[in-house]
Amino acid sequence: MTAPLDRIKALGDPQKAAEMAAYHKAPRTYLGVPNPILDDIAREMRQTLTLDTRIAEAQTLWETDVHESRVLAAKLFTQARIRPDDAVWETICNWVPTFDAWAVADHACMAGQRRLIADPTRLDIVETWTTSGHMWARRAALVMTLPWTKQNQPKPAEEEARDRILGWAAIYVNDPDWFIQKAVAWWLRELSKHDAPRVRSFLTAHGDTMKPFARKEAARKLPD
Repeated sequence: MTAPLDRIKALGDPQKAAEMAAYHKAPRTYLGVPNPILDDIAREMRQTLTLDTRIAEAQTLWETDVHESRVLAAKLFTQARIRPDDAVWETICNWVPTFDAWAVADHACMAGQRRLIADPTRLDIVETWTTSGHMWARRAALVMTLPWTKQNQPKPAEEEARDRILGWAAIYVNDPDWFIQKAVAWWLRELSKHDAPRVRSFLTAHGDTMKPFARKEAARKLPD
């Protein structure tokens, strides 16, 4: 069987790779392989590899520090049902301190979202990231918890989690980093589609502290 990295290298497009490097800006290797192709490879690997092998392959891909290989690593874990999933969750958590760019971090966070939905007690671990000195870890705490913005009629435990995460966002409004402000705005914008009163309350309490662009983005989907 061809190694996953060799497979995606063979599918690379140098012109697209140069465009991706200019767009993403993170100083790593880009191969120019689009996400739909990585989706197909990940789907095949999820269907044919044992979980232990998949975890090992994902870690190997992550350590190569090639853009597409890190994205593929995350996609190997992006599925609702993985049992047991403790080792997968541990692997994702170990990646968080190495986040250094939004696109790769977001793919890993999408995998992490599934594991948080599977076991919401893991929010205790995510909460420790909110005081990290690593900006991308702080940001991951909001990106990985986006599923709690989605419910129209949240159960009591979901409401409690929603308020807990909004508490993290309230701490973040004083953070001057653009990516943190953007993450707060993203969380609030998504929540506004399902729970406008909470977003309005948050903006009343904290909107003046947010950067103007973030406050505007947070309110963009609020109903009139």
